Amino acid sequence: MPELAAWPVLTGRSLRMTFRNVDSLLTALLLPVMVLLLFVYLFGGAIDTGTDYVTYAVPGVLMLCAAYGASMTAVAVAADLNEGIVDRFRSMDIGGRLLLSGHITAGTLRNLGSVAIVFAVAFAIGFRPGAGALRWAAALGLITAFIVAMSAVSAMVGLLARTAEAAGGFTFFVLFLPYPSSAFVPIHTMPGWLHGFARNQPATPIIESVRGLLLDQPVGTRPAVALAWCAGLLLAAAAFSGPLFRRRTR
Repeated sequence: MPELAAWPVLTGRSLRMTFRNVDSLLTALLLPVMVLLLFVYLFGGAIDTGTDYVTYAVPGVLMLCAAYGASMTAVAVAADLNEGIVDRFRSMDIGGRLLLSGHITAGTLRNLGSVAIVFAVAFAIGFRPGAGALRWAAALGLITAFIVAMSAVSAMVGLLARTAEAAGGFTFFVLFLPYPSSAFVPIHTMPGWLHGFARNQPATPIIESVRGLLLDQPVGTRPAVALAWCAGLLLAAAAFSGPLFRRRTR
């Protein structure tokens, strides 16, 4: 099957698998909304960020949304490897690159839907960004780049995991990543020993870039740093996924 023809077919297959797993789909769509409501209405009044807390928190919730949704890709890849479908694909001359691309594309589309839901709820509870069309486009581009990068990393984790349940453990790591960052509280309010990690982990420049773009504030070089992180994660996942796929399927 030609690659250009196989890619949308495999993407559609991955999306159908997502819709059949209703519990996981609802969790991926609703968990970020619940986190947003939890922080805004229970903790927001006690946190001073210099602006409305919902405005401050939305970029962090979007990263949480993207990270959790991407982790579902790891489970899907691990399930394919354990259920024998990969051998059938290989007999049809469908290699690992195409199979993983289908999972990554489906994960990206699924997560963009979740991002849209978060934005809708945020607007309903008072989120009022001041960005123009170009800044909106840049912010959405950064969010999409992060989703693609995390989906690729998740696919790599799915190749490493021996079971779908083990791949699901990746969720705990990616859910933790936005918390020690500027997602929900300013970094200067954290313990001093945590400042270095919080400032230099991948979530922080992405969150601060998206926040600055949406609020029409200066962003400096942060978008470039954010894109560098996304590119680095994507390239690392691409470099390791090929050998891992061959090792798992030889």
